[in-house]
Amino acid sequence: MARRKIALSLYTLVLTLSAVSLAFAVRVVPLMQPHERPTFLRPTFNRIFDTSMYGILQLNNGLAQTPQMGWNSWNFFACNINETVIKETADALISTGLADLGYVYVNIDDCWCQTRNSEGQLVPDPKTFPSGIKALAEYIHGKGLKLGIYSDAGAFTCQVRPGSLYHENDDAKLFASWDVDYLKYDNCYNLGIPPKERYPPMREALNASGRTIFYSICEWGVDDPALWAGKLGNSWRTTDDINDSWASMTTIADLNDKWAAFAGPGGWNDPDMLEVGNGGMSYQEYRAHFSIWALMKAPLLVGCDVRNMTAETFEILSNEEVIAVNQDPLGVQGRKVSVSGTDGCYQVWAGPYLDIG
Repeated sequence: MARRKIALSLYTLVLTLSAVSLAFAVRVVPLMQPHERPTFLRPTFNRIFDTSMYGILQLNNGLAQTPQMGWNSWNFFACNINETVIKETADALISTGLADLGYVYVNIDDCWCQTRNSEGQLVPDPKTFPSGIKALAEYIHGKGLKLGIYSDAGAFTCQVRPGSLYHENDDAKLFASWDVDYLKYDNCYNLGIPPKERYPPMREALNASGRTIFYSICEWGVDDPALWAGKLGNSWRTTDDINDSWASMTTIADLNDKWAAFAGPGGWNDPDMLEVGNGGMSYQEYRAHFSIWALMKAPLLVGCDVRNMTAETFEILSNEEVIAVNQDPLGVQGRKVSVSGTDGCYQVWAGPYLDIG
């Protein structure tokens, strides 16, 4: 049997920012040869890439060994969703080849649910999801993809649909009966109850549901979830919602950078979904956005209409080298290692990854 070569390399993103232009370059620098002592065990490495909290808080439910990849409906469609959009999106992930690159989660965000029935169960909106969620899951699974759904750790969702607070067990069983693979759990209408009290019951309910379901905690970074959510979920939002602008994206990247030492296989810092392709940033800015998210080991959840994306958008989202950095099994979150120039206009972001040949 031939031996595979394993080498540790440093993936470096250099950003030059100004009021009128953006430039960036990417470099891959070997950090060790196969016979050398791993660089991440050396003191000089640990001073830059602190991994002291690496993996010690993770849920260990077998999921999220690398950051999740897929698509989410909110950034482009908001409440204007229906089962046709979801099916066509799944079809597009297959036909474009994005699914083959790892984009396998098809996640429905808010507005799929209309009410609860007399038995207290969540009911999909009959106008927009007339076939029901289980039938939709069968369609998605038939494509070799996975279905995600949305709820809220509050009395209502952010769009004032029924939340799951105090309904955790019933809702988790229902999601499992529908063969759902992923739950995004939001933070609206939370009745002022601390998140450390509201998010554990859904973890317990999912664990008892009989189905392994990815648990994505969307607490907006209010109570520093990187410090506690790894025991609960597979990813946790570290920031408020992103919007489709350079200012929003870079601000969120800086906020997420603070928690780099707490991410690792099994649980990831989540700076929110991708805006690539939604029109608010330039091609160069979207390339930087995608590269920073990949380097930070952030979830790569596409937020545009993949049925109608441009060639430039596809080029960015399908960059296999950048995706490989994000999906690297070493799982050390890259971070900002150098800032200089006026208003911090020259930045270096870097992170180690295993080059397995």
